[in-house]
Amino acid sequence: MMPGPEAAAGVAGAGNRGAQDSEKRLAVLISGRGSNLKALIDACADGRVNGRIVVVISNRPSAPGLAHAREAGIPQVLIDHRRYPDREAFDRALGDSLASHQPDLVVLAGFMRVLTPGLVRRFENRMVNIHPSLLPDLRGLDTHARALAAGVAHHGASVHFVTTELDSGPVVMQARVPVCPGDTPETLAARVQAAEHRLYPAAVEMICSGRVHAASDNIWCDGQRLERPLLLDPAPETKKSCVGTTSS
Repeated sequence: MMPGPEAAAGVAGAGNRGAQDSEKRLAVLISGRGSNLKALIDACADGRVNGRIVVVISNRPSAPGLAHAREAGIPQVLIDHRRYPDREAFDRALGDSLASHQPDLVVLAGFMRVLTPGLVRRFENRMVNIHPSLLPDLRGLDTHARALAAGVAHHGASVHFVTTELDSGPVVMQARVPVCPGDTPETLAARVQAAEHRLYPAAVEMICSGRVHAASDNIWCDGQRLERPLLLDPAPETKKSCVGTTSS
């Protein structure tokens, strides 16, 4: 018999705004540092997202981002993918754990697993991801180095609904940053990550508020089919000429 998820107890709802009937229940999946998780925790706490993070799930026991959940008093669940014989078994356990928390929205925040079609369909139109490129450009990994190699003038990040095709779901919102002379993958990554910390809460709030939803491979915003992704207003530093970088 396969081992079940290993839960680390927390105080439900701490680190979020006081529970309200209108708040959406958010489940956040992480594998690493959890910087976007921290941005979402802060946004829920100060009212920029009408949601409550009810659980943080990681597939890696040593994920540093779990500390953000502990500090905020949010329950954490560990589902170590190495303890399952295949991807399907892991995703069944992950899906069962998610379902037990009854999330309105599943938020992938640096969750470094390719999800099986069965899990994606189980949470169809209720799962979003953030990707470090201006989709549909630069799907997959190593986006910052690839952006520099391509010589593009702008790079950025996209929040999209998750579908069975990797990095191909309909895009809700994007943030653009300039590619500066002398950039390295590291400096460009830092600039994109700073934008992500504004972008993800803004996009999640659009969904939590009911202004945005996905249906039939389209995104609807305020009752109208979205013809192109929403664009996050640029941060003041990105409106200026390239001077330095913005780090998180």
